[in-house]
Amino acid sequence: MPAGPPVKWQWPVGSGSATLTSRPNGGHGLVIAGKFGDEIRSAGIGRVVYTGSGLLGYGQLIIVKHSESYLSAYGHLQSVSIKEGDAVAAGQRIATMGNGPQGSPLLYFEIRINGAPGNPLSLLPQR
Repeated sequence: MPAGPPVKWQWPVGSGSATLTSRPNGGHGLVIAGKFGDEIRSAGIGRVVYTGSGLLGYGQLIIVKHSESYLSAYGHLQSVSIKEGDAVAAGQRIATMGNGPQGSPLLYFEIRINGAPGNPLSLLPQR
């Protein structure tokens, strides 16, 4: 069971089709199509705990810690406008969309619950 206050989630991008994907090692993520350079916004209030490209398969990546239980991850970024340790507000611009592994612009988005990638569509508001 998640610990701490609930996170008020919002979509990290304003538009674009979202496709739920299954992770090879279990759990889910969202692939959100868009345009190269589209603004990526924090899906909730939190603190930036990672920026970089050291995790294979995510490209340029940001991870935001929202509570003891919740993290959000934003992959395949073109540019990053925050740094590790920064506090971020819900809806704050944190990056711009880059190209995914197939060369088309996309955001790979995960919400991790106690370390496991949960289904973001069950937490994000309907749109």
